Amino acid sequence: MRSKVEILPSNLIFHELIGLEIKVSNSTNPSLIGIRGRVINETKNMLVVENSESRELKIPKADSEFIFRIPAELSEKGRRSDTFVKIQGNLLLSQPENRIKNIKKLRKWG
Repeated sequence: MRSKVEILPSNLIFHELIGLEIKVSNSTNPSLIGIRGRVINETKNMLVVENSESRELKIPKADSEFIFRIPAELSEKGRRSDTFVKIQGNLLLSQPENRIKNIKKLRKWG
């Protein structure tokens, strides 16, 4: 049986992002700053976010900075509150399936 890999701030970029809540904290496009919602899809270069009005917004990963909310039940054992992690979008530039495969490397060395 495989052990469950917890979502930690240090390994978030290797995890599935779909379903996580997100906020755009900085971007070269000022109209994107402050957008909040839930990640509903991801491509190599974009995150698709559904906002509170159920609108789907495509946000480029490059040149953006995101704050992800990791719910307590998905994060470290014993953590009682949600964790917020700031990630530079350029670190997420990859096809999601390829980025997620890299967690195996992290397991070897972690």
